[in-house]
Amino acid sequence: MRLAWPCLAFALACSTAAGADRTSSWTELRPLYEDLHAHPELSFQETATAKKLAERLSALGFEVTAGVGRTGVVGVLRNGKGPTVMLRTDMDGLPIEEKTNLAYASRATGTDPAGKTVPVMHACGHDVHMTAWVGAATWFARNRKAWSGTLLMVGQPAEERGGGARAMLADGLLSRFPRPDAALAIHDADLLPAGAVAIKAGPVMASSDSIDLVVHGRGGHGARPNNAVDPIVIASKIVVGLQTLVSRENDPFDPAVVTVGSFHAGTKHNIIPDEARLQITVRSLRAEVRDRLVDGIRRIAQAEAQAARAPRPPEIVIGEGLPPTTNDPALSARVEAALRKALGASRVHPGYMLMVAEDFSLYGKAGIPAVMVWVGAVNPERFERAKAKGEPLPGLHSAAFAPDPEPTITTAIDTLVASARAVFARR
Repeated sequence: MRLAWPCLAFALACSTAAGADRTSSWTELRPLYEDLHAHPELSFQETATAKKLAERLSALGFEVTAGVGRTGVVGVLRNGKGPTVMLRTDMDGLPIEEKTNLAYASRATGTDPAGKTVPVMHACGHDVHMTAWVGAATWFARNRKAWSGTLLMVGQPAEERGGGARAMLADGLLSRFPRPDAALAIHDADLLPAGAVAIKAGPVMASSDSIDLVVHGRGGHGARPNNAVDPIVIASKIVVGLQTLVSRENDPFDPAVVTVGSFHAGTKHNIIPDEARLQITVRSLRAEVRDRLVDGIRRIAQAEAQAARAPRPPEIVIGEGLPPTTNDPALSARVEAALRKALGASRVHPGYMLMVAEDFSLYGKAGIPAVMVWVGAVNPERFERAKAKGEPLPGLHSAAFAPDPEPTITTAIDTLVASARAVFARR
């Protein structure tokens, strides 16, 4: 039996200004959601997606600027004196071939940074985020008597590559437009049933650093290894040694992850190559832990190379990483209270931390009090069956991930509206 959601959905009419019109119904938003789902675009290629969002905002009366941070969209709605609240959505898809069998499943392709044609899918729910973002914008545009201030709608590119927020900030997001007093976002969750939300103060996602490591050896014939220095053996010992950074050098109560996601070396069975290349991800919740892990990678790599008499030290390049996503404590308390009142306490759950990363963190680092709320995306009946049987469900970044759209999106809209109204002044 489908759960019956409170009359809050979309409008918050039950607890807001008397007589406020209901905002976009699911019937109104469903075509947009299915269109966005069916036509995802890769990071920094979201031109058609951005155009759709810009057109929606323009029709609602927002001042719209396109091309911010390459493909980003910014909409401003001024509604008297009061705080400026930023609602952010991400727009990009992932290079994954969708296997959901939905009638509106993506069959789109794109060109990745290497020039390769790849399938594209909204496997992280950015289509949900965008649809809810439009729904929230619609509510505020149609109910101006219920709030006062400035609404800043940010459609951000390239979250999956970790570069979109940085690009928008570099392009003057906080100087060309009203500076936000609060930044709010939602993220769909495969760990919650649709209709439920989760929020916590403090860290909710980890920092993320990408490290490229090149191990140098001396190539030679596979039958005469004594005349060579094998970089594959050196790199293999480095991979094994890195496991001790978490298992033996890190406090078990201080989360940390070191993952070697790529190992490339050699061209043929009987050739010892000149070099081996590793791609490593480092995740943590505190800067001290992050620094210790990075220093440990340097130490282990250099020591193994020296022990094997490598002709020169390894090359270690640390990419521009992301800080932890941390919910501002005071704003979190304010938003949580608003969600309990708007959604009902039974639908608001304690938040949790994941070791994934999000470039929404950069807005907080830029000095804007920020909060991200988890919004359940799994059909409630399916969620309970899987929980009872101990079966895993398709998660984010899975080819089979398919949110339960109506309750997920309506709850996401309610969450964005209630969270923003907790900051806006009353009229």
